[in-house]
Amino acid sequence: MGTDDKVRNTAEEWGGKAKEGIGEATGDRDLQAEGHADQTEASLKQAGEKVKDAFRRD
Repeated sequence: MGTDDKVRNTAEEWGGKAKEGIGEATGDRDLQAEGHADQTEASLKQAGEKVKDAFRRD
């Protein structure tokens, strides 16, 4: 996984956590759900990159 991809995915995950936290604090369930979805998407991207890396090393 390239360093750029790691940074982007981590930033997306943190952004999702922030959105989820703000949504929770303000009672905005839509923002909370959007933040959770952002975190899930970032995790899936990271997993995909790790799979690609595993095949490249062999």
